[in-house]
Amino acid sequence: MPPTPPPIQLTTPVDQIPGVTPRQAMLLRTLGLTNLGRLVAHLPARHEKVEAESSIGDLVADQTVSARGQITATRVVRSGKPRFEAVLHDGTGRLDLVWFNQTFMRDRLVPGVRARVQGKTKRRGPGLQMANPQWEVLPPDDEEPPEHESRMKPIYPANEELKPWLIAKIMAVAAPQALPLIDDHLPEEYRRERHLPELREAYRMQHFAADEAQAAESRRRLAYDELLMLQLGVHMKRAHLRERLKAPALKNNPGIDKHIRERIPFQLTPSQNEVVKEIAEDLSKSVPANRLIQGDVGSGKTVVALYAMLMAVASGHQASLMAPTELLAEQHMASISRMLEGSRVRAELLTSATPRDARESLLERLAAGEVDILIGTHALLTESVRFKSLAVAIIDEQHRFGVVQRAGLRAKASDETTTPHALVMTATPIPRTLAITLFGDLDISSIRGLPPGRKPITTRVSPGKGRTAVYAEIEERLKRGEQAYVVAPAIDGAGTETGATADADAPPLRDCRTIAKELETVYLPGRRVALMHGQLNRAAREDVMDRFRRREIDVLVATTVIEVGVDVPNATAMVVEQADRFGLAQLHQLRGRVGRGAADSVCYLIADPTTDLAAQRLAVLEKTSDGFALAEKDLELRGPGEVFGQRQSGLPPFKVADLVRDRELLGMARRDAAAWIAASPDLAKPEERTIRRRVVKTFGEHLGLADVG
Repeated sequence: MPPTPPPIQLTTPVDQIPGVTPRQAMLLRTLGLTNLGRLVAHLPARHEKVEAESSIGDLVADQTVSARGQITATRVVRSGKPRFEAVLHDGTGRLDLVWFNQTFMRDRLVPGVRARVQGKTKRRGPGLQMANPQWEVLPPDDEEPPEHESRMKPIYPANEELKPWLIAKIMAVAAPQALPLIDDHLPEEYRRERHLPELREAYRMQHFAADEAQAAESRRRLAYDELLMLQLGVHMKRAHLRERLKAPALKNNPGIDKHIRERIPFQLTPSQNEVVKEIAEDLSKSVPANRLIQGDVGSGKTVVALYAMLMAVASGHQASLMAPTELLAEQHMASISRMLEGSRVRAELLTSATPRDARESLLERLAAGEVDILIGTHALLTESVRFKSLAVAIIDEQHRFGVVQRAGLRAKASDETTTPHALVMTATPIPRTLAITLFGDLDISSIRGLPPGRKPITTRVSPGKGRTAVYAEIEERLKRGEQAYVVAPAIDGAGTETGATADADAPPLRDCRTIAKELETVYLPGRRVALMHGQLNRAAREDVMDRFRRREIDVLVATTVIEVGVDVPNATAMVVEQADRFGLAQLHQLRGRVGRGAADSVCYLIADPTTDLAAQRLAVLEKTSDGFALAEKDLELRGPGEVFGQRQSGLPPFKVADLVRDRELLGMARRDAAAWIAASPDLAKPEERTIRRRVVKTFGEHLGLADVG
């Protein structure tokens, strides 16, 4: 008698699910769908409404219909508008199909395959034609009867071997076995108050939606779950930091304030003063500060950061400032050293380029408390970097790092119950939706407006054919003794990218070296042109920047390494080549390198955008100089993952939720999570075991929850 198979569970491997063939199991594993739970959590990317099917012989003109049959003939027509044509037969008649500008389909729909199409019929000669219909290839053994009622068809994320229709076929067998095993982590009354379906019912409706309303209702529940669990994690982290850990309470009095302000070479704006006040109040408490300082390009964040660091030094402690690139760290070191000139404050720079002997000496002095302020890159996170008493840790350009790096700096405290105050800064203003998602454990301060003397920058978009006129205007500025930047999307002809977006259909990237030669020989002959990019070593970068500041260079051709931290008041013009290859926020950062002196400044965006989205971004930039407004528009146009880059930002992996579409749902989830964690900071009650496990499993790594309970 054969052994009784084990009961089916969500952890049951796909090759042991009744009804799933060995070949199907193998294909599922190529998508990472290794067990029943992962399979049922593989949700449709979208749902398509499939109209009721008709026999081809029954079709009439000017109706949206579905039909199935066999492809009997195909051809590619290249004259006029390129197109792919096919003929579909079902035994009752013939339907002509045409797809414009999709000649690649000759490899997808070949004579002999069975297919289902959906679209609007048009009379063409004696017969009917569908132009650009939706289509799917049916399996060779397709014996399903035609659909006589309209239905919702789930379209699953798939790959070349595992087609969406095959996933749907497998799901029809597997999902009914999985649904009874799904436990809900939300109590019934909680769900009822928020009009949320039960979790297993939400999954059922996603896979087998009867109509658009069911698809929307189930999506809302699953999106809310993702947002709620993220916000629960964020608030758990926040509660742990504030209730379990202590930070040094720094001195905050009029005498210290006066001494610090004497180091700042200008009078602070009302907005800067407001942020300084918020920071000083934070740092004077033993509750660890955890604050995001966001400000537009050139709004004076470095000065605010210096204020916080000098509060630490005045209280007998140390401070650190971590930047994402060596160039930015070097710029911070240079500007802060200028402000500290003549003082007893000891500031040092540490990057991966610091020579070994100098590094060892620096680390010894740091551990002995003989270094007050340490400025550097990721090198600050290495285990060998130890402070005697780190009280303030600042991270610049926060979106380039993740939560894990923030936790890494906190780990530099002298003992397990003490943590430094943490301030994170960004010159990329963050839309509120994204701020409470990425940085929901932070208090947020915004520096609005520009310091006195900063002038608005004129922005102009020009097509590539207008390049000669643009550089003629640059030449006029150079004649007046001014200087210019030219930004390229690549370093060299090999197309080494520098933060520009890849686009397979766009022309090749223009690179620094080619552009520099063009300027020297065609557009700006006789002018002194130099290169600046990330492949130069530190000494070479410093030499180029020093010569540019001394006006020994007329035009600096650079990559996005100059995006932040570069301050040359005599540079009044910028040209961004192939500007459509950069994000909105990045272009705004780049143009912030000009407009730092008394002269009027201009930023030219040379671009021939290949998409409507790229053209919209450039048009917005031409009209708007407010970085906060631009950030909201960038989020709306491109979505959060594209704005910051999933990996760099530590953006959590949403499968269902959309931060643009689900703003109201995010607000609800945030309020609910705050109330929940206020009542149960660790989610330690027996009935909370399931949701706690799911929070940690889904977002623990992204939120650094390893140290929470």
